[in-house]
Amino acid sequence: MGFETNALILTLADALTLVSWWKPVLFLFPLLAWAWAVSTVCDKHAARFYLEREMWNYIHCAAALLALLAVMFMPSLGEGGSLTWLVSFVVFSLILASSVVAYVVVANRDERVPEGGKVSFELSKIASLTEGMGKKKVKGKAGTSVLTFRRIDKSAVDIPATDSPDFEVRLAGEAIVMKALDIRSARIEIVPGSKESYQTVFNVDGVKVPGETMPAAAGIKLIDFWKSAAKLDVADRRKKQSADLTVERGATKNKLHIETSGGQSGQKLTILIDPEAQVRKTPEQIGWTPEQIEIVRAWSTTRGGVVLLSAPPQGGLTTALYTVMKMHDAYTNNVQTVEIEIEDALEGIRQNKWDAMSEGPDYATLVRSILRRDPDIVGVASVPDPQTAKEIVKADPDKCRVYAGLNADSAIGAIQTWVRLIGDADVAAKTIQGVMSEKLLRKLCINCKQAYQPSPDVLKKLGLPPDRVKQLFKKGGEVLVKNKPETCPVCQGSGYLQRDGAFEVFNIDESAREMIRSQNWAGLKAELRKGGLPSIQQAALRKAIDGVTSVEEVLRITADGTKSAAPGAQPATKQPAKPKA
Repeated sequence: MGFETNALILTLADALTLVSWWKPVLFLFPLLAWAWAVSTVCDKHAARFYLEREMWNYIHCAAALLALLAVMFMPSLGEGGSLTWLVSFVVFSLILASSVVAYVVVANRDERVPEGGKVSFELSKIASLTEGMGKKKVKGKAGTSVLTFRRIDKSAVDIPATDSPDFEVRLAGEAIVMKALDIRSARIEIVPGSKESYQTVFNVDGVKVPGETMPAAAGIKLIDFWKSAAKLDVADRRKKQSADLTVERGATKNKLHIETSGGQSGQKLTILIDPEAQVRKTPEQIGWTPEQIEIVRAWSTTRGGVVLLSAPPQGGLTTALYTVMKMHDAYTNNVQTVEIEIEDALEGIRQNKWDAMSEGPDYATLVRSILRRDPDIVGVASVPDPQTAKEIVKADPDKCRVYAGLNADSAIGAIQTWVRLIGDADVAAKTIQGVMSEKLLRKLCINCKQAYQPSPDVLKKLGLPPDRVKQLFKKGGEVLVKNKPETCPVCQGSGYLQRDGAFEVFNIDESAREMIRSQNWAGLKAELRKGGLPSIQQAALRKAIDGVTSVEEVLRITADGTKSAAPGAQPATKQPAKPKA
């Protein structure tokens, strides 16, 4: 009996040790931090972007309950239970943190959340922001700035004094970038609108959105500001120049690629926002069907011949080229590219940049030089002139695979362009192994798209079976908040969010080559369709049926009137006085 009494006393002593007054207080710190993160960050963020707010609240509450149960039922650990409270504290904190981390990871991957709206708890960014705010205060009379611009060497672009005329120009430059980020524009152009004005143009999901019109003098000052910020030659108003900047807004950073050039109508400025992110796609993300992926994978395992890749200007050609090139094993093969603008670094691939303004070989000569080094795979991003095309067909037909980029709006158009460039249909047909063409279409915003039942007449015009297609989707642009329509916060009312590709991908066999030699384009079209692979229009309609896009968007990108591009004049020869636009 005495032994049992002593054991009971020891157990009670352990319990008293476990519940010392300061130990429960420690548990309040992770609990309060979790409550702040959930209520102030996660819940408000989910409400703003319509991210299943109620579901996430259940998840957070479940995590809190699980953390509490874990503490209550934690077994005795260590000698006399001395480690129980410490392990309980760690487990309690980790379970609470898991729900917040899960929300951040899932929310930041959701396409409804724009780049500027992603959640971040990185302490380094908060410290950097605090430090930057302190520096602005030290500058005294210098103006205050919402954005921070940094050059490649990490140096910040100075903020002019408030009473300086340059300060207003700086604010105008910031306003343009902030608007572009807010409306998800991937491209900004400041171009001459007339002899007396300049026009700002944004590109949102491939559609041009007009911005502010300003006097010509103001437009020139704005272009000069960007040139100065990027350390370009402000005095040179004709030569093409480019450089990179980083823009910081709070904890968010975006890369800006600045390009300037001049022409008869005046200077032109182009700002690409996060260009690397625009061209980084996997085979599953770019828009290929499973059958098309298999064809492209087969291309990556064979050697020799030419594969034509085509798209309209600014239509995703670089993205397609990069995706195809990355499917080759760059560590067991000699893989190279020839590019005018390198938009992203490709691991293991040697990327050769041609500069129209530098002393050196012309474009076609550079292509010839690279092909003579016995590469296994070469991606020529642009084939702008006959001489370049003729150098490509001279490559080793058995060993060297060449991907040639062309501006054309269909596979047939790409082949026609190739034949015109070569000037000999027989030579052009001899080396073609495959052809890919694409058009980019806007994806419906999943937060506000609206389902509807199409009429049989509409389905008949589209060539879709009425008995199999019961529902299609159209753009919304609005959502109901407390039974009142409001502009969708995800797509800002456009009804579309991001882009996808509609492709046609074909192998070229001997029967197709015979059609090319005879320039029987109707016969070639029929030959390519024999395999049952979709055309661009059919691929786009498939995406409309799946709810990815709308019928209106399919009709927009496949409307007649766009012709395959003729061979370009640049960059055929080195003419510094006439830089490539």
